[in-house]
Amino acid sequence: MRRSSFIIHHSSFGLLCAALTTIATPAAPQQYPVRPIRLIVPSTPGGSVDTLARSIGPRLSERWGQQVIVENRAGAGGAIAAETTAKSPPDGYTLMLGTIASLAANLSLQKKLPYDPVRDFAPVTLVATQNLMLLIHPSVPAKSVKELVRFAKAQPGKLTFGSAGNGTGSHLSGYLFKQMTGNDIVHIPYKGVAPGLVDLIAGQISINIPSILSALPHAQSGRARALAVTGSTRTRAAPELPTMQEAGIKGYESMTWYGIVAPIGTPPEIVTKLSTEVAAILKQPDTHERLSREGADPVGSSPQEFGRFMQSEIEKWRKVIRTAGIQPG
Repeated sequence: MRRSSFIIHHSSFGLLCAALTTIATPAAPQQYPVRPIRLIVPSTPGGSVDTLARSIGPRLSERWGQQVIVENRAGAGGAIAAETTAKSPPDGYTLMLGTIASLAANLSLQKKLPYDPVRDFAPVTLVATQNLMLLIHPSVPAKSVKELVRFAKAQPGKLTFGSAGNGTGSHLSGYLFKQMTGNDIVHIPYKGVAPGLVDLIAGQISINIPSILSALPHAQSGRARALAVTGSTRTRAAPELPTMQEAGIKGYESMTWYGIVAPIGTPPEIVTKLSTEVAAILKQPDTHERLSREGADPVGSSPQEFGRFMQSEIEKWRKVIRTAGIQPG
C-alpha cells in the first residue's frame, strides 16, 4: 500500500514538473511572436529611419496581433543602438532597424566599436534604399551644384555641412562631395537628422545632405534650397532635381539604406519569418506606393542577400574613408 501511494505521488510530481517546464520554456519559433517586440532605431524621432520604422511597426502589429514598440536610441553614429541590440537575448523580441552607419561604416570610423556588425548580428532583411538630397540654406548664393562648388572654393573653411552623426549616410555623402570637388568644408556632426535640419533652417550651418524622406518637406516649403540628389538616377519624389553626376560631379553616387537585424543566435526560423513578413508588408501596394512617393525604394531581401549586401557595403565605405583620410575616432 505504501509502495502504491509512493507511485501515485511520484507520478503527480512528474506531471507537475512537466507543467512547470512548459510554462518556463520560451515559445517555439512557430508560435512566435507571443509578446511585444522591441524595434530599436539608431536615431532621434523624426528622421528617415524613425519614420520608416513607424511605417513598418504598425503593419507587423496588425499581422501578428502583438505590439511592435519603436525605441529611439540615438548617438555615437548608431553604436549605442547597435550595442543594445547585440547584447539583447537572441529570441526575436529585440530587433534593430540599422543603417549604413551602424551596420557598415562604423567598422572603419570607430577605434573601439562595442560590437561587430558581422559577428554580432543575424541579418534579417534589407528594407529600403534611398537617395539623399543636397540642401543649402537660402542665404548661400548658389542655385546649382556648380555654383556651390565655386562659392565654396572662393572661401575655404567658411562653409559648414551638418550630418546625422559620424558614419551616417549624410556624413559619408558630405565627405565624398568634399573629396570629389576638392573643397574645404567643415563637418559638424549631430545626434540625429532632426537637430541638423533645425540648424540648417536657422542658418547655423550652410549645407546638409539628409535622406529625401527627411529633406523633402523643408525643400518644398522653401526653408532650404535643394540642388541635387545623390543617387545614380533621379527620384520620383523630386523628379525635377538632377543627380550629382548630372549636376557636374562625374562618378558621384551615394545612397543610404536601412535593414533589420537581430542578435546573433536568433533561431533561423524566426529570422526567416521576420524577413518574409517584412517583405510582404513592403509589397503591399499602399505601403510600396507611399514609400516610393517619399523617395525610398522598398527592397525586402532574404537574410542571405542582406548579409552579402552588408559585406559589400563594409568594403565599399572602408575604401572611401581611407581615401578621404578620415581617421577613426
